[in-house]
Amino acid sequence: MPESTPTPTVIFFDLDDTLLDDYAASSAGLRALMERLGHPDFNAARRLWDVQTDISFGAYLDGRLTLQEQRRERVRALAVQAGHSQIADEHCDELYQQYLAAHRHAWRPFSDVQPVLGALASAGIALGVISNGAESMQREKLAVLGITQHFRTIVCADTAGSAKPDPRIFHGACHQMGVAPQQCWHVGDRVRTDALGSSAAGLRPVLLDRHERYAGEDATGVATIRGLSDLLHLAGVPGPAAIGAPGVEAQ
Repeated sequence: MPESTPTPTVIFFDLDDTLLDDYAASSAGLRALMERLGHPDFNAARRLWDVQTDISFGAYLDGRLTLQEQRRERVRALAVQAGHSQIADEHCDELYQQYLAAHRHAWRPFSDVQPVLGALASAGIALGVISNGAESMQREKLAVLGITQHFRTIVCADTAGSAKPDPRIFHGACHQMGVAPQQCWHVGDRVRTDALGSSAAGLRPVLLDRHERYAGEDATGVATIRGLSDLLHLAGVPGPAAIGAPGVEAQ
C-alpha cells in the first residue's frame, strides 16, 4: 500500500483472531472436550476441529444448518475421531456447552488491541466491527475484552441478514456509519471472507496475518500486516504501538 494512501474515515475490524485470541480460546475448549471424550492427540483433534468448523459453520452461514446443528456436527466429528461412533444429539449439546464454558473462560484480547484502538480513536478515526459470529456472543466477547466503547457500530451476520464475504454486510455497516465504502478500511485475518470480501465491496482491505499463515498465497493488492501496531503506520497515526519498523507487505 503506498504511503500516500488517504487516512480512512472508518476502520472496521473482524473480531475472532483479529481482536480476540480465538485460537487460544478454542484450544482451551477443545482440550475440555478431549478430556470428556478420552481423545489422546491434541494435534489431530485441532486439525479436525478447524476443518470441521469451516465446513459446518459455513453451512450455517449459508442457511443449510441451524446454529445448534452445526455445533453438533463439530462435536460429533471429534467424538468419532476419539472412537465414539454413536453419540446422541443431547450428548452433543451437553459437550458443546462444556466446550463453550472453557472457551469463554479463555477469552483474551491480543496485547496490541487496547493501545491501537485507543490511538485510532484519538486520531478521530471511527471504528466498527463486522463479524460472522452470532451478535449476542460477539457483544459478550467485546464486553469481556473491555473494548465495546471503542466501536460505533457492531454488525453481525445473524442480525444483518448476510455474511462475509457477501458485499451486503459490508455495505450495511458503511450505511450505519453514514460513509461510502471507499472511505473505509476493513481489518481481518482471513483472505476470502475478510480481505477479498471487503475489497469486492469497495472497502480497502488489510489482511492481519499474525502467524504468517498466508505466506505465498495470492492476495494481490491486499496490504498484509503482522500485528495491529502496523495498522497505525498504514493509517499515518502516531502512537506508542507504532514505534519500530512496521511489518507491512504490499502484495
